[in-house]
Amino acid sequence: MKHKNSLVKLEKIIPNNLLNQIQYIHSSLLSWWILTCGSKPLVFNQQLAMVFSPHQDDETLGCGGMIARKREQGIPVVVTFLTDGRGSHGLDPHIQNKIINIRKQESLTALNILGVEPSKIHFLDKEDGTLKYLKLEEKQQTISQICELLQRYQPGEIYVPHHKDCHQDHEATYNLVKEAIAQTGITVALLQYPIWVFWRAPLFILLNLQDIAAAYRLSITSVQDKKQRAISAYPSQVQMLPRGFIKRFLNSEEIFFKTEF
Repeated sequence: MKHKNSLVKLEKIIPNNLLNQIQYIHSSLLSWWILTCGSKPLVFNQQLAMVFSPHQDDETLGCGGMIARKREQGIPVVVTFLTDGRGSHGLDPHIQNKIINIRKQESLTALNILGVEPSKIHFLDKEDGTLKYLKLEEKQQTISQICELLQRYQPGEIYVPHHKDCHQDHEATYNLVKEAIAQTGITVALLQYPIWVFWRAPLFILLNLQDIAAAYRLSITSVQDKKQRAISAYPSQVQMLPRGFIKRFLNSEEIFFKTEF
C-alpha cells in the first residue's frame, strides 16, 4: 500500500505525455518478455468459456481473440458485465446515463463481431466504481447472481481480470468470481487476463515475479482482424484511453495467467 500511494503521488507530478511513454515502454517490455521467455502455449480446447468483465470493453481487449476463436468453431462463450460503465466520462449524472446506454450498445456490437449471441450476454448493472465497496448484502447478492450463471452454464473455463490489475473494479471482479466458484464447488480452469497491470504496476515494486508466473500465451493470428474491429466498436472508450495503450492488445497472441486453487 505504501508503494502504491507513493506511485499515485509520483504520477500526479510527472507530465502526462512523459508518464504515458514510461508506461508504454514498461508494458511493451513486460509483454515481450512474457511472450518470448516467460510463458507456455495455452492449449486450445472445446470447452464452454465464461468471461467476466468489469466494464464494457475489458472482455474484448483481454479475451477478444480467444472469444473469436471459440465462436468460429461453434464453442459457446458467455460474457457477463458486472458494472454499468457509467464512470468513464466523469461524474455528470446526465452524461453518465447516456454513457451507460452507449457502452451497452457498443458491447453488443463488439461481441457480435466476435460471434457471441445476445442471449449469451449478461449485464449485472452494478454501479461503476463500487464493486470493491459493496455492502455485505449486495456483495452476497452479486456473488449469488454469478453462482446462478455458473450453475446454468457449467463452464470448463472462466476468464477474469488479473488479481493485481490496478483498478478496483477489475480486482473486485476477480475476487467476486473466485468466491462464487468456491460457493458453487464447480471444477473449472480460472484464467486471468491483464488489462492495466502491465501499464500501471512497475515490476519489482507493485508487481513481483510470482504475480506473473504461470503465464500462458494463445495465438490469435487467425482472428486478429476480428479483434481489431471489435475494439474499434468501442469508440467512446478508445478515445479516452492513454496513447499507446491499445497497441498491446493488437498482438498476434493473448496473455493469460492460470489460477491455482
